[in-house]
Amino acid sequence: MAKLSTEELLDAFKEMTLLELSDFVKQFETTFEVTAAAPVAVAAAGPAGPAAPAEEEKDEFTVVLESAGDKKIQVIKVVREVVSGLGLKEAKELVESAPKPLLENVAKDVADAAKEKLEAAGAKITLK
Repeated sequence: MAKLSTEELLDAFKEMTLLELSDFVKQFETTFEVTAAAPVAVAAAGPAGPAAPAEEEKDEFTVVLESAGDKKIQVIKVVREVVSGLGLKEAKELVESAPKPLLENVAKDVADAAKEKLEAAGAKITLK
């Protein structure tokens, strides 16, 4: 099997959708028994687990960027901060192609924190 260079791998990732990339990361984490989650997200998600024993209560949310608003550059910066692993180009494309999901299946506190940051930057956000 031929080895792929870092640039070839990055080019392959650039062509993937966010869902495909998310599936890849999950499979990578499983295969190599590692985690790609940001330490802040892990710490924030920790207390939410035991506090939600009710089954009818929703525990996973999707943060959807509806529009960037007037301050597109600030929104792009916050998107890069909220969605780990995005470069400037990917974040810009994501913001320009709104409405798009930014984070999928995240804990309520992580979703609320992302919503708060993005709305402070001028974006319109919905949680599903």
